[in-house]
Amino acid sequence: MQAIQQELTQEKVQQAVNAILKVLVKEDPQSNLHCKALNAFIEGDYQTVKRLAATNLSDNFCKSLGYLGGALKLTPNTDTILAESARAAAEFDKERTLKELGDAIASALN
Repeated sequence: MQAIQQELTQEKVQQAVNAILKVLVKEDPQSNLHCKALNAFIEGDYQTVKRLAATNLSDNFCKSLGYLGGALKLTPNTDTILAESARAAAEFDKERTLKELGDAIASALN
């Protein structure tokens, strides 16, 4: 079975970016780092976002945003960039959910 490859458009990529952002900002960012990265992304300062991702290597929020700026350029790597950004966003959401659940359990048991 052969996959049908559809042309990427700015509109399609923006929809994918919006879906990833929706996962990242389910709630307001809780750290100064995340606020700084999100504000830089919104302002189109992708270099700052990439620098924050490069200097905070274990932070999946920054990692996801760091990829996203590159997705908007519509290169042959856009699919890969979106996939990596989505994976990092999912990891961030997982970490956030585990913390929330841990806090709830600690509150219930203490």
